[in-house]
Amino acid sequence: MKEITATMAGTVLNIFASQGDAVNPGQEVLMLESMKMEIPIESGIEGVVQKVKVSIGDFVNEGDVLIVLE
Repeated sequence: MKEITATMAGTVLNIFASQGDAVNPGQEVLMLESMKMEIPIESGIEGVVQKVKVSIGDFVNEGDVLIVLE
């Protein structure tokens, strides 16, 4: 199982990937907001989204799993 994790703590501002979507390395999959800055989260790996584990407005900590890929 491959996972995309939060690179820092913040609030989920937007989600650009849905279950079943194919993602590639470098593709933006999610946007976090931290200290009034927008932090893009990119996939570091290729895969198909199996599950999005967060919702817009959720607070996440660094290292939390955001998206699970097949």
